[in-house]
Amino acid sequence: MTTGLPTLLPPKAIPRPPLAPHLEWTPRKYLSEPQPPPQDEGKIQEQELANARQVMDGKVIKKTRPRRTVDYNGGMGRWALLRKLRPNPTYAPHIRPSPPFIVDLLPPKAYPENASTSLCTKFVHTSTNKIRCPVNVVTWTPEGRRILTGSTSGEFTLWNGLTFNFETILQAHDTAICTMAFTHSGAYLASADKSGIIKYFEPNMNNLTAWQGSSSREAIRGLSFSPDDHRFATASDDSSVRIWSFAESRVESVLTGHGWDVKCVEWHPTKGLLVSGSKDNQIKFWDPRTGTVLSTLHQHKNTIQALSWSPNGNLVASASRDQTVRIFDIRAMKEFRILKGHKKEVCSVTWHPVHPLLVSGGSEGAILHWDLSTPDPASFAQPVSTPRATLSQAHDSNVWSLAYHPLGHLLVSASNDHTTRFWSRERPGDASSVFSGGGEKPPEIIDTSGQDEEDDAMVPGFSYGTGAGPSWWGKDEELTPGFGGGQPTDALGRRPAGYGDTNGDDFIPGFGAAERQAAPQQQDMYGSGERQEDWSRGGGRGGGDDWGRGGNRIGRHGPRGGRY
Repeated sequence: MTTGLPTLLPPKAIPRPPLAPHLEWTPRKYLSEPQPPPQDEGKIQEQELANARQVMDGKVIKKTRPRRTVDYNGGMGRWALLRKLRPNPTYAPHIRPSPPFIVDLLPPKAYPENASTSLCTKFVHTSTNKIRCPVNVVTWTPEGRRILTGSTSGEFTLWNGLTFNFETILQAHDTAICTMAFTHSGAYLASADKSGIIKYFEPNMNNLTAWQGSSSREAIRGLSFSPDDHRFATASDDSSVRIWSFAESRVESVLTGHGWDVKCVEWHPTKGLLVSGSKDNQIKFWDPRTGTVLSTLHQHKNTIQALSWSPNGNLVASASRDQTVRIFDIRAMKEFRILKGHKKEVCSVTWHPVHPLLVSGGSEGAILHWDLSTPDPASFAQPVSTPRATLSQAHDSNVWSLAYHPLGHLLVSASNDHTTRFWSRERPGDASSVFSGGGEKPPEIIDTSGQDEEDDAMVPGFSYGTGAGPSWWGKDEELTPGFGGGQPTDALGRRPAGYGDTNGDDFIPGFGAAERQAAPQQQDMYGSGERQEDWSRGGGRGGGDDWGRGGNRIGRHGPRGGRY
């Protein structure tokens, strides 16, 4: 259609139909999957030459794996840029359910109304010391770049918070480390061990002072700083809570009132208020100025193992051996929620720094995430809540400690199975989401393929696990006939007696191929499946056979590898 109006544009700016329509270019690159960057040819040749030299020397070729970097800085750079360009203060772009859109994932603080973006349920990495021993406590350094763990051997281990690799180790205590905490300013670290010794450290792990902090050398189980860092409180197995002057390293007052061991104490984030939990099943609130009990809660029916204040200070969560997590509102001093989902006793609990999320760890090795946001008023009529997400096989034993990254995008768990594991948020469009399969985590997600610290102990031809999938070490080695498969092996890859070849000297009549496949792996009485000498070696260098966090005491619950 032509008009009589004059054309104001120049002739070359007017679009014309293509002369060859079949040769017209159309973009198609966006339809293909994202590809990894090209590799440097020089590095590939150098790696091949290094492998050839290792083969000539008879050494094992170790697969090179790039360090995992997950949620790099939590998307803070992209969020800071978006805050300058966003059309309104609450704007956040929608995340499309596809893996390439992980770059658009912002830190949890960018989604104040969506707590599901902070569920750290994706397994990332497992870190293990050379000398394996239970890890009792874990915390992030104040700047959020590293993770500090304390173990039953009395060692501090520092792990990188970005690539999760080992950085340094320090023999800080002579006995098992039970608790540690950074000051709110981040200038100092205080720790306590099973013999009641309290120590101060600088961020560079320089030890400043040490003294006996409990009577009769009883273990100190909890330590918490006041909001101004001038004082801190300790909970001891001598049934007392002590308030210490930080600068003078002296005790100011001793709070007595519990009838048994005090397992945990937490100072309110902003107020002069203490809460403590004891083996006498009671939770007590204290006035640190006068040393008097303000209130006592009797809702739990067994030992209180852990306490945690919410970031706003209105709620306090308690974990107990009665298999429940209870939340109390201090404004009304009433029970707010009962969280039931653990199959055994609950060992640890912590709050998310941004969203109303709670995560708890149990002695069965499970980590449960609880969503306490209440968009529906009818939910108040149901005081018993079910978990939002369940990691039923997060660890093989008690989960002693949990810690969120200050940004809230990473979670660290320390366990009695000698490992420290890292968990991140789910990826956009992740097929192995924790919400698939009725909320249970698929067992194949929980692996320890990232343990590069133990690659030296791998013996060729000895594989862990079955031959159908990847081996325990994450190496695709060939199975030697008669070795590996579904047969149990010890920590060095050796087969126990009775599980050898049918032609070998160690073959026992009656254990054929079918019997060997069906024979269960020998578990020791403490339930970890590790060798007994591994347990005794990791049980503390100064405390004898320290089978768990609290030694080898035997009570009415029988022998257990836990804090008793």
